[in-house]
Amino acid sequence: MIQLWPFHGGIEPKSYKTLSNQVAIKKAGIPQFLTLPLLQHIGEPTKPVVNIADKVLKGQIIAHCENEDCSLSLSAPIHASSSGTIVAIESHAVPHPSGLNAPCIVIATDGNDEWIERFPLPNYTDIEPDIVRNYIAQAGIVGLGGAGFPSHVKLVHNNIDTLIINGAECEPYITCDDRIMQEHPADVIVGAQILLHVLGGAKNCIIAVENNKPQAYKTLSNLAQGNIAVVQVPTLYPMGGERQLIYTLTGKEVGRGKLPASIGIVVHNVETTRAIYRAIYQGRPLISRAVTVTGTGLETPQNFEILLGTPMEFILKQCNPKSNLKRLIMGGPMMGFSLPNNKMPIVKTTNCLILSDKEEVKPLQMPCIRCGACAQACPINLLPQQLYWYAKAKDLKKIQEYHLFDCIDCGCCAYVCPSHIPLISYYRYAKAEIRANEQESKKSESAKHRHEFRTFRLERIKAEKKARLQKLKSKSNASKESAIKAALERVKAKKQAIIIQHLIDNSSDSHLQ
Repeated sequence: MIQLWPFHGGIEPKSYKTLSNQVAIKKAGIPQFLTLPLLQHIGEPTKPVVNIADKVLKGQIIAHCENEDCSLSLSAPIHASSSGTIVAIESHAVPHPSGLNAPCIVIATDGNDEWIERFPLPNYTDIEPDIVRNYIAQAGIVGLGGAGFPSHVKLVHNNIDTLIINGAECEPYITCDDRIMQEHPADVIVGAQILLHVLGGAKNCIIAVENNKPQAYKTLSNLAQGNIAVVQVPTLYPMGGERQLIYTLTGKEVGRGKLPASIGIVVHNVETTRAIYRAIYQGRPLISRAVTVTGTGLETPQNFEILLGTPMEFILKQCNPKSNLKRLIMGGPMMGFSLPNNKMPIVKTTNCLILSDKEEVKPLQMPCIRCGACAQACPINLLPQQLYWYAKAKDLKKIQEYHLFDCIDCGCCAYVCPSHIPLISYYRYAKAEIRANEQESKKSESAKHRHEFRTFRLERIKAEKKARLQKLKSKSNASKESAIKAALERVKAKKQAIIIQHLIDNSSDSHLQ
């Protein structure tokens, strides 16, 4: 038995998971067009390696990292989700809180779903961990719990003692991880074994499952053996947060500004683990993912295996949407965000779509009454009230002293606030302003360095030019002096020759006389 350590704060919102967790994952099919954004993860965008009119096969890399070796960069390649023809490389609307368009590659599918030649690594235990890690990087795998952090980056650390597979799935409505653990437990277990091999020295693996998923816990427990343990954790939001889960399982706290690797721990999501299994054993890059499609706006909510780039509209139609739809959310209700329409594509970080048929009536926002409920609920043990005041006052320097960037945007504080203050909106605004100021500061600093370097370069060129002119002048003066000296020498020699000749002539005349 593993001792569990309760973390500070947290809430217990209504789950709504029974809407979608009773039916097996269904394959969504192939749409007419696939729209694949060049950036589907945290980090650096990819660049296209195909052209319009190119024929592509399923699993073929169509956008690669800027660095040719993806394992050395904070990026992940994009692969064709199905076979077809590249019909556009242009800007499209993408699912992102900013609401901005982004560069995408559009594939017109041919319906054949023809694979590129694949090269699995079933004998991975005989292969150096770094080679396996590079293979995972080339497969384009990122964190599929919603964050989208390139998975290979988490696998470079030394001195890792414990691997945690996050199956908590604590946010309401989302059930895709639950279904994966129920339907594909062997994939998760073998994926964990692969990760242990890549991490080298990791001795233990803990698969954490919230206790509201008894069937998932049972199926995994029946297969787990050796140094892999399946542990039930309390159903409490945000149990799936990396720091909260680590503390619950180990009692260890990740320091401010630190990564879990600093205390010898690495955390990967359940579906990420399965994606790694499929990459190694099937040679299958990340071209599809499980997505929960749910909400009161659908007649038949369920989980789908969806090709990346598939239009959301294509999926929603398969769930029989009601006519009076009001709101579409990507992600969970706590940390997700509203989308303006259903034309956007499924991307690597799309774990859930929630369609609501109820008009959202926001409660009247009232002044803060300083009740302290937000501080009690905060799982990071911050002071949300102080963060709110400084964000509202736009005191960006002071708000950072209260550790704004430790906030994980979980929404617990706003959920319990009796005054219905949209606290997370204030924090996100402050974070965006600070990042924008830092970016502007970097630009100014860069411009200053460029100006200073240009001034230095111009001064250097001026000095070098002056030195060359001085050298040429000195050389010219030396040449003139040398020429004059030579001319004088020639005149002197000529005079001496004339004198000598005159003496000789005089001597000859005297002899004749």
